[in-house]
Amino acid sequence: MPPRRPPIIIDIEASGFGPDSYPIEVGLVLDDGRKYCSLVVPRDDWTHWDPNAETLHGIARATLLAHGRPVFEVAGKLNELLSGRTAYSDGWVVDRPWLDRLYAAAAMRCEFTFSPLEMILSEGQMEAWSDTKRVLLSESQERRHRASYDALVVQETFERTRGAGKVAGGLRHC
Repeated sequence: MPPRRPPIIIDIEASGFGPDSYPIEVGLVLDDGRKYCSLVVPRDDWTHWDPNAETLHGIARATLLAHGRPVFEVAGKLNELLSGRTAYSDGWVVDRPWLDRLYAAAAMRCEFTFSPLEMILSEGQMEAWSDTKRVLLSESQERRHRASYDALVVQETFERTRGAGKVAGGLRHC
């Protein structure tokens, strides 16, 4: 029997924490270990910016303008990578509105299912989650709070809590 693949994990960083916030970075790790991440250029009408959020993720608005991709490009790439599949988030309650906002701004339909990670966690995984994630983070040299790295940490925590062992090659962000 082939080994079970890990779930696809997606994470979104945003301009703030309230209803006026919008996605500024999307990162994901596929079930085969491939990664995708992109900064998002804010639309002209996306003006909310919370300095506390910037302190958390370390992404300046000027960085988005200089290095980000347009909303339609990011939404299109997500559809290309995830069409017909399911991606999971450990922050679904906040990530869902940001994903919806991305697709609305791109005037595109999201072609994949976006689900809370809790939908596939066993009771044992939930009990072991915090301690396992804490150990994983202590083993890592990375200290940034960015979408691609956060998605990788969630996927690795999922794997370790289900007893699948360490992902080959350890943690690597894009």
